[in-house]
Amino acid sequence: MAAAAMPLAELEQWLQARLDQHPATTSLPMLDGYVAAIVAGPASMSPLDWICPLLAIDADAFNHGGTPEFAAFSAVALRHNEISRILSTTPNQFAPMHRRQPNGDVDPRPWCQGFYAAMRLRLSAWAPLLDASNVNHRLLLPILLHCRDDQAGPLLGPPRTGRETRASLRNAHLDIPAAVEAMRQYWMPIRYARAR
Repeated sequence: MAAAAMPLAELEQWLQARLDQHPATTSLPMLDGYVAAIVAGPASMSPLDWICPLLAIDADAFNHGGTPEFAAFSAVALRHNEISRILSTTPNQFAPMHRRQPNGDVDPRPWCQGFYAAMRLRLSAWAPLLDASNVNHRLLLPILLHCRDDQAGPLLGPPRTGRETRASLRNAHLDIPAAVEAMRQYWMPIRYARAR
């Protein structure tokens, strides 16, 4: 599959050219967050069940090598395998693909929105971590803080005002790598019990 994979920079352009097809992600940071949620999430899924909506392609695209769709599919599969390998062997090296804002600050919003888009594929499976009374709900907070709901409002409601809140939001992305690994560990007993 590696020989047929589209380079990531080309994949982002390919996604942008497909906006009218409504892919679940439209940039590399979004794609990276989406794939990280698949790797660290509560349920194993067939690649077709999550890659097809991610790229807005038909399942049949997997059967036709040499096409742009197959090359995109291959690139996503490689990124999935890379994230899985890193989280399995050297989790402290996991680094989300964030862009920088014009002022130099990290912009975690696209990555987080991609993560949330993947969660929405099986939102009921994520229910334990979405329950604010669950002590492990905190694992999702550095991600969900940066997400928007369907009406483009803050997913967790409006943030408090003040300098401390702005600083907290500006630095929340620093907790994302550890949170993703902790989620992977949290779901592992459930995920692999379901796969048997």
